[in-house]
Amino acid sequence: MTKIKISIQGQELAADFNDSDTASELMKQMPLSVKMMNLYSREMTYRFSDVLSAKKAKTSGYAIGDIGYWKPRHSLVIFYKQTGEIIDQLQIIGHITGDVSFFKSVGDSMIEFKLENTEGK
Repeated sequence: MTKIKISIQGQELAADFNDSDTASELMKQMPLSVKMMNLYSREMTYRFSDVLSAKKAKTSGYAIGDIGYWKPRHSLVIFYKQTGEIIDQLQIIGHITGDVSFFKSVGDSMIEFKLENTEGK
């Protein structure tokens, strides 16, 4: 797992990214600032113009705080509310370790993803 720092509207969240091909490809682009849309009252989403590798994409559910890549629309997704939906071609790439409920009250927002500095720890 690789530690990632996510910043939105003055708040910082900690996340762990797994060692999948998709997570590795995304981490190579960090620091990454993107405008994410608040969709379906359950997720923050950014659609990449280019496809990321997603060899482990499958039909699955998700947990609150999961960060995923939805292959059909090349989308980076942060799930903040559970609806019980099963999503086709989803690859979970990480998980936010703290409370994500504040996403319910934010609209479309700039979000920055960066590798956490672990020097001196």
